[in-house]
Amino acid sequence: MADATQRPDGASSTPPPVARALWLLLACGCLISLLSFGVRSTFGLFTDPLSSARGWGRESFAFAIALQNLFWGLGQPLAGVIADRFGAMRVIVVGGLLYAGGLALMASATSPAGLTWSAGLMVGIGMAGASHNTVLAAFGRMVPAHRRSWALGLGTAAGSLGQFLVVPAGQAFIVAYGWDTAALLLAAAMALVPCLALAFRGDGAVAEPATAAAALPRTSTLAALREAFGHRSYLLLLAGFFVCGFQLAFVTVHLPPYLVDRGLGGSVASWSIAMVGLFNIAGAYLSGVLGGRYSKKWLLSAIYASRALAIAWLLLAPATPANVLLFGAVMGAMWLSTVPLTSGLVAVMFGTRHMATLFGFVFFSHQVGSFLGVWLGGAAYAATGSYDLVWWLAAALSVFAALVHLPIQERAARLAPNPA
Repeated sequence: MADATQRPDGASSTPPPVARALWLLLACGCLISLLSFGVRSTFGLFTDPLSSARGWGRESFAFAIALQNLFWGLGQPLAGVIADRFGAMRVIVVGGLLYAGGLALMASATSPAGLTWSAGLMVGIGMAGASHNTVLAAFGRMVPAHRRSWALGLGTAAGSLGQFLVVPAGQAFIVAYGWDTAALLLAAAMALVPCLALAFRGDGAVAEPATAAAALPRTSTLAALREAFGHRSYLLLLAGFFVCGFQLAFVTVHLPPYLVDRGLGGSVASWSIAMVGLFNIAGAYLSGVLGGRYSKKWLLSAIYASRALAIAWLLLAPATPANVLLFGAVMGAMWLSTVPLTSGLVAVMFGTRHMATLFGFVFFSHQVGSFLGVWLGGAAYAATGSYDLVWWLAAALSVFAALVHLPIQERAARLAPNPA
């Protein structure tokens, strides 16, 4: 092997192996987040073309995607336990294969049951393994503490970049090749994820630093769960993240058809979702940076309060392309900005040893909200021909979430050690 070149001061110009491995980890993790979240954000674009081609009502597709979110949430704690015990690489590989396979089968689904199996069950479980949540938990373990909040923001922002890039591409695929071929092309993109997962070999190699949370006694997974669910601040975090899931899933799936109903075309609908992704690149990254300097619970409260105002403005303002794109930009700045702050609070309270598991249960609450947001949107539309009731419910829940974060105690919990 060639020797590293020397700088004039005698230091090597070749990055140390640990630094190279860290940057490779961050790059591959961000690409996984980009693909996984970007493809997930395209499902709302399939609502009308798929339903029309198969002769189904919107509620059939909405139910399948609602189950997708629920299975994502159900699978996330299990994926977290496996990742904490055996590393993230295996979890991401299996998740990526299921995700890609579910998309491919969705393209050939000829019944609502087939759609539920493919787009609902398979993609949902695949998301649990190959989502940004698994990536962020691995970042939390493998990135040094002084760069952790930054890395969490970076990984979250990558997911937002995926939303900005993949949603317009998905719409272009649908227009050019039809919805079924578009689904196959997105499946091919997700097939890259298992290859990128190889960067996560050695997950857990970076030792926990001497912080208050890290100094807590080492506990088993079951003991950590018992302590977490007995901790009031953790339960409040679950309640707040439920609201986040309700809003994000409802907007992702039902905003495009809502805008079409208000006289705007599919192009405006796709670009509104893309604007969410574009502005959340900055919002998520800034959230991670600010979370390392200021109170995470106060930042979360401000985000949810701002979401309530944005939703109310969308409903009351005239339905013009400019107003819709402005809503996408404002909502985007707060879209995934809750993720680095929420996962960061888990690390503050309980350390990173069981981070994937404990954040997995927080995310399960998020996905219960996602299921209800998507399903209620479809049910309300089927019953009333309008989404307005669920939009106002999303705004009211935002006020609730802003308030529920205020009592959270932003310090390490006192976990009991394992019995001798």
